[in-house]
Amino acid sequence: MAPVRAFVALGGNVGDTAARFDAACAALAAASDVELLRRSSNVVTAPVGGPPGQRDYLNAVVELETTLAARALLELLQEVERANGRERTLEERWGPRTLDLDLLLHGAARVTEPGLTVPHPRLEERSFVLAPLAELAPELVLAGCGRSVAERLTELESSEARAR
Repeated sequence: MAPVRAFVALGGNVGDTAARFDAACAALAAASDVELLRRSSNVVTAPVGGPPGQRDYLNAVVELETTLAARALLELLQEVERANGRERTLEERWGPRTLDLDLLLHGAARVTEPGLTVPHPRLEERSFVLAPLAELAPELVLAGCGRSVAERLTELESSEARAR
């Protein structure tokens, strides 16, 4: 497989999330068939959905180049999550977590399989993902809305401000 550019969101709000991000990035950089190109700044955001009373989340995005297929990359991401204390079967949906790695984009691929949808199905609705993604690829056009990451982020931030 020819190398593709992939983007992965990092999130978490349990324990030392910044240290887990560092460990996750080191694991991804060490993986065969993966090159970590860039990492966004960490962004602190309020929890969206899930149980009340959660701590704020730390979020970031990494840009990778990989020859792994989308499913193989997802499996690697889940392995890294487990190595960092994540137990998906014990979690509440959108609840607290040690580390969440979401495959946002895998080249131009559009994948809909059990347990894997690429582009990520809620990518264009989440400013907490779009903000760090915009730091790395503001010009990247999102397939669902046909706008760049920067344009979509501006729209979301405007609507969120009006809702307050």
